[in-house]
Amino acid sequence: MKAKLYLVLVSLLSIMGCKEKVHETSYEYLFQDPKVHIDDRVDDLIVQLSLEEKLSLMTHEAQAIPRLNIPYYNWWSECLHGVARSVPATVFPQAIGLAATFDRDLIRDVADAISDEARGIYNEAVSKGIHKQYMGLTFWSPNVNIFRDPRWGRGHETYGEDPYLSGELGAAFVNGLQGTDPDHLKVAACAKHFAVHNGPEALRHSFNAIVNDKDLNESYLPAFKKLIDADVAGVMCAYNRTNDEVCCGSPELLMNILREEWGFDGYVVSDCGALYDFHKFHKSTKSPEESAALAIKNDVNVNCGNIYNHLSSALEKGLVSERELDHALRKQLKIRFKLGMFDEDGLYSDINQSVIRCEKHTQLSRKTAQKSIVLLKNKNHVLPLQKDLSQVYVTGNNAADINVLLGNYYGVNPNMNTVLEGIAGKVSKSTIVQYNQGILQVQKLEDMNTGLPGNAAAADATIAVIGQTALLEGEAGDAIAPLGGDREKIELPENQLKFVRLLRKACGDKPLIVVICSGSAIAMPELEELADAIVWAWYPGEQGGNAIADILFGDVSPSGKLPISMYKSTEDLGDFEDYNIAESKKTYRYFEGEVSYPFGYGLNYSTLQYEAIGDSQLQYSSDKEMSVKVKISNTGSFDLEEVVQLYTQPKNTSFISPKFSLRNFKRISLAAGESKEISFDITDETLSQVDDSGITQLFKGETTIYVGGALPIKKSLELGMPKPVEFSVCVK
Repeated sequence: MKAKLYLVLVSLLSIMGCKEKVHETSYEYLFQDPKVHIDDRVDDLIVQLSLEEKLSLMTHEAQAIPRLNIPYYNWWSECLHGVARSVPATVFPQAIGLAATFDRDLIRDVADAISDEARGIYNEAVSKGIHKQYMGLTFWSPNVNIFRDPRWGRGHETYGEDPYLSGELGAAFVNGLQGTDPDHLKVAACAKHFAVHNGPEALRHSFNAIVNDKDLNESYLPAFKKLIDADVAGVMCAYNRTNDEVCCGSPELLMNILREEWGFDGYVVSDCGALYDFHKFHKSTKSPEESAALAIKNDVNVNCGNIYNHLSSALEKGLVSERELDHALRKQLKIRFKLGMFDEDGLYSDINQSVIRCEKHTQLSRKTAQKSIVLLKNKNHVLPLQKDLSQVYVTGNNAADINVLLGNYYGVNPNMNTVLEGIAGKVSKSTIVQYNQGILQVQKLEDMNTGLPGNAAAADATIAVIGQTALLEGEAGDAIAPLGGDREKIELPENQLKFVRLLRKACGDKPLIVVICSGSAIAMPELEELADAIVWAWYPGEQGGNAIADILFGDVSPSGKLPISMYKSTEDLGDFEDYNIAESKKTYRYFEGEVSYPFGYGLNYSTLQYEAIGDSQLQYSSDKEMSVKVKISNTGSFDLEEVVQLYTQPKNTSFISPKFSLRNFKRISLAAGESKEISFDITDETLSQVDDSGITQLFKGETTIYVGGALPIKKSLELGMPKPVEFSVCVK
């Protein structure tokens, strides 16, 4: 109310030509005074702006307003796993690798480092009068779409297939980026792509994702809701339609759910070019003016693209009002004020270039990569290798390729460390290290140098680094995959498989270690038999080579866990365009087949034992506090870290319910021979289920709680994971 009264008063004074100021200030305009309440500052700036100036601020390329000393600003910046497409900065593991750490605190630290570097870049640029794309403070990260099908090319931008894990890590990332001050933002994070968006890439500008209320509220929306609860500054709406409504003009998604139900008061930005799709491909509107009006009426505050350039015509035609324009403008201007863009000396203006690529951040990137690496197989404990081996052979299409460190939406710097370089820097000075690429990233056997497996015959150990790159899985327009960035099949390319067969033959009984760089699941049942050890390294960032070598040679015990399921074949996946998760049996929560490696799985170099503490038969009531406790013992000879995971399995529900659901996790460290007791609080949220109508509620009946180191299925035990602890909880 205060802001509204102030706006009326200032408007009257402006009309009357009165120069008297409502607030005592030494600034020319009230909006320039940082001591004034932010809502009042926003209102004052809107009053100062002409209609033409308002319109000039509505796209991602917000124009300069010299008379008010407002410079040009480009909203489009990226920081998925480091400041991207900008000046050289620290490159952390790709988002799917961040997810494999299952470490909230670490992800928060990574995001904090990224935002420090972002501020250092921005502050330096502004001091030199540079205002360019990718050098701003509004970052369009993270991506919390659910990775429902491994064929989706952009899945490696996400935190995997589980909504709880995605929400927890996404919220940690947001908190690290934005800082802890309630009134100021270090940088502004943005949750994308809202909502129900994960392929097909080739059809994304016209695709209509049909989803029922259960899947919407159980799978597709929870991670976004978690980020809204974490006060994320922005939300990016998706290209596609959801249930017949264009996502960037959807009353249901943007107004009913996001604004009204969840109370989101930040800014909404369209995915780039999405408003053009309204009339060109979706046929939801008939003209650019109608498209612009539809987005404004559904509170899209920034248009990445140029459709808002038609707002002037839309105003003239009465499709939208200046009041609606002001309403949309107000939310995005508030973000710029919270970032300190209109202050001479803001809260974070003292962060300088010294933080960019500093040693602390380099080591953090290495530590993060170490924790992301997943050990899938370790036959006869062939790993870790000895550093003083007589001879090592390193080969494979990804062994010396910088591209596999990066994923997509990446930055660059001079610290890139390939797997070959990491191994060469790890072994003793008397160890012979031989290398040959041996194979190309193609499907034809004749493109492979078949004579080189002879090097494997002479080596004490052979390390083959294979897999994919972001050229073969990625966003439409970036990747060269034939399906617009998606994969048609998830099987390991045949030429790579043939190469490993030759290596196996040449190695004889000496170790063959396969390191796989990929952002999504690869079906590889034959490879699982050929290799003595399989190390899954994702796209591990600038220090990836060093981190992989740290694991291979035992300086660090592997501790990463799979945030996705590793399926056995493409045939197991069903229809790629079917967005039903529960009915179509997608992701680990509903899949009924056998996987090669389950969600949450990952070996280490030691042995673990889980034991229940206290009663395993429990009665739950919402008005009483409850927890489950376990003792975890490192019974081996290696120090390690373990991700302790809690899953629920409801019994005898009257509706379709998940086979298992991840409900909590904790990462702990255990020295050799050490034991620790940990507990998990059990709440309504832990035990609630989403029924067939999409309603989340606590149902009476029995739920089994499992606490262990992987998804609690038979396959995990067969692969060497410790037996989980079980608790039976009855809800009264």
